[in-house]
Order: sequence, then structure tokens, then C-alpha cells
Amino acid sequence: ARAAKRIDQVAHRSTGDGSVDVSELRYEVMYFIDLADDSIEAFKRAWGDIGDSIVVVGGDGLWNCHVHTNDIGAAIEAAIDNGGRPHKIRVTDLFEEVAEEHAQREASLKATSAVASAPRRSAFAGAGLPAVTCAIVAVSSGDGLTDLFAQLGVQGVISGGQTLNPSTAELLDAVEAVNARQVIVLPNNKNIIPVAEQLDALTTKTVIVVGTRSMPEALASLVLYDPEASAATNAREMSQAAESVATGEVTQAVRDTGSEAGQITTGDWIGIVRGDGIVAVNGTLTGAATALLDHLVTDDREIVTLIEGAQATGSTTDALRAWLADERPDVQVEVHRGGQPLYPYLFGVE
Repeated sequence: ARAAKRIDQVAHRSTGDGSVDVSELRYEVMYFIDLADDSIEAFKRAWGDIGDSIVVVGGDGLWNCHVHTNDIGAAIEAAIDNGGRPHKIRVTDLFEEVAEEHAQREASLKATSAVASAPRRSAFAGAGLPAVTCAIVAVSSGDGLTDLFAQLGVQGVISGGQTLNPSTAELLDAVEAVNARQVIVLPNNKNIIPVAEQLDALTTKTVIVVGTRSMPEALASLVLYDPEASAATNAREMSQAAESVATGEVTQAVRDTGSEAGQITTGDWIGIVRGDGIVAVNGTLTGAATALLDHLVTDDREIVTLIEGAQATGSTTDALRAWLADERPDVQVEVHRGGQPLYPYLFGVE
């Protein structure tokens, strides 16, 4: 996996500051770009002048880029003007997709179709999606993560997580809904992997499971997702990316127990690392989160991704940023809103 890979997301703008209304942007432009890392900020500024919903993913000279805009030519020229080479360019007419989706929904309502039988499927999985060689279905535990997955090219999302695992039928429904004959499934939880592995035998599509066990692993794997590559190729690249990430999570204890990190009392905050178990116990969220980061962020790590859950607060996030700036000044820090329940912070360290 690329040592400098990262996810850069430009927030949606509103008309309140005089910028373009996102709802009026007609085209989705996506492509890979060969561009020097020191030119990427100028490229993103150029895109910021012509569009919104901007996502730039990558590093080490290769970037996967996504924008909503009304000026297709300018979206492509921005890469060339900054010394880059765009390739695998894809353009989607969002207005046509919305019209098709509305027509589908009206027909479904009139026919009392079975769409309602899969209430946990995300709205962007289904008819009207662009045809790709290989599509992604992912399990998401928060609305922010769902939005980010969509912007990174995921066609189907199922709600699920530690306490709400989707069924095989729900996953299969999402696999059938995406617009591809080859599908990669990201379970994002160890308990969902065995369920997902049943899918290939239940459909005529080719389904390969990349055994992601956390949301940060999924985000890292999506850096290398290529919708025009085969499922086998994507699975190989994405698995390597996921395995390169050290992940941790902070949650609150629901009972008294013991651990190698110390005695745990109900209500304590605990930091958990994949493979190491509980590594931090503290009476405060900030204390547990910083102790977890101290364990995760070793000298060979370069990027720290913080995914804020439903219980995260701005003051706690600021405190974690400050701790990293003081204690690990050489790492790059990225923060994304995940919205996941029960886990105020998920960490991915690369």
C-alpha cells in the first residue's frame, strides 16, 4: 500500500456564502490522475472553483478524484493545467440518474414491490447507477461513513456493526442491486465476514469478500479500488491496503471486569486494538483515547485517521489533535465524521 495514501474530503458548500448550490450540479466526474503530491492542493483549489462534493484519495503521485460540477471540460483541464495526467475518466449525468430513480420509486410504489423488504439498504444502491466492471458493497455503522463510502465509489451500503449485523439476505439484496457482474464485499466487522462469505454461492454474480474488520480498514482499502479492474485484482490490492492499517476503537464499559490494562469499572472508557485486546482504561474519554493513540502510533507510522462517532465532541477531538501535535508531531492527522454509535472514536494508523 502507498506509504502516503490518505483521504482528503472537501466539505459540501451552501449558497449562504455565495458559492454554487450543490443541488444544481449536474455531472459527476471521476478519474485517476498522475500528479506530484506537492501539486495536489492547487488541483483541489481549481476543482473548488467549479464544483463540490470533492473527494481526492491517494498519494505518492497517484490520486483517485471525484467532483460534482456543471463544467466537465474544466474538471478535466484542472488536472492537465497543474501538470497531471488524468486517465480512466468517467462522467455521469446526475440529473438523469435522479429522474430514473424517481421513476423507479413511483413504479415500485404502484406495484407494491419488494423493495421495502430491505429497509436497511442505502438509497444509493439500486437502479440508475453507472455500469462498472467491479462494484463495492460495504457494511456501514454510521451516516457519515455511508456518505463517505458513496463518494469513494461504493454502490451499495448495508447498515450494520458490532450490535446490528446484517443478514445474508440483506447483503445478497445489495449485491444484486449494484450495476456490475463482479462485486467486492467489505464486511467491516469480524462477525459479518462468515455471513458475507456465503454470498458467492447464492448469486450468478462473482462475489469476493475482502475481510475488513473495521471501518478504517475499509477506507484504506478503498484508496486502491478501481471500478474498471476485475474483482480478483481489486481484492488483492484492497486486501493488502487493509492489512497495512493498525486500528483501534474507544468505547464505554458496560460491566465490571478485569483486563491486562487494569481493572475495569462500569462506565470506564476503554481502548481496544485489533489483535491486542484492551490496551487502555480511563475514567474519561479523552484519557482512554490518548492512551490508545500512544499504543497505536509507533515511530514507523505516518498517517492517523480519526473517525468521529455519534458521541464524539469537538472539544475531545481538539484535545486529541493537540496530543498528537505534541507527542507525535511528524504524523499527518485526518478527521472524518462517521456518526457510528457506541464508539466515539475509531482510529486507523498507517
